[in-house]
Amino acid sequence: MTTPTLQLSESARAASASESRYRIDVPIRPARSARVVALDERAATVARNLAARPWAHARFYTSDGDARLRELDGAAAPLDEVLTGTDVVVVLATEDGGRAAAAAIGRICGRRGITTAGVVLGDGFEADDAVAALRPYARVLLLSADEADAFELLTALRV
Repeated sequence: MTTPTLQLSESARAASASESRYRIDVPIRPARSARVVALDERAATVARNLAARPWAHARFYTSDGDARLRELDGAAAPLDEVLTGTDVVVVLATEDGGRAAAAAIGRICGRRGITTAGVVLGDGFEADDAVAALRPYARVLLLSADEADAFELLTALRV
């Protein structure tokens, strides 16, 4: 009589002591410095909703045009200064009014090697120009009708 051979599943093998040397034991650090920029008023409402949640090191802004931003409390800050030391920038848009700001943010992030993501929210995507401005620079460009997708993107980026 032969004894059946026990075959371990992939999951069981991955959980074995011999495979433990391949595990990463330290927690993944959140982005050191993240900026979320709303390009228009509806996007600013989304940014305010997102800012109310707990984030590691994210700061939220609205756009005043192509070279100045405002923190959600209203304090103005030059775009160049806001992006200094930043690891990731997420741009929120719901319409085309922020095309110039999107392009300015994209150019600076591109020069500095800052990861850039764009979230364009709307039913019918009224922000075609903002999409076109972000497309050359954004590693992630999400077109969605659901505000929750912006939250999911920030979570995935470990903001």
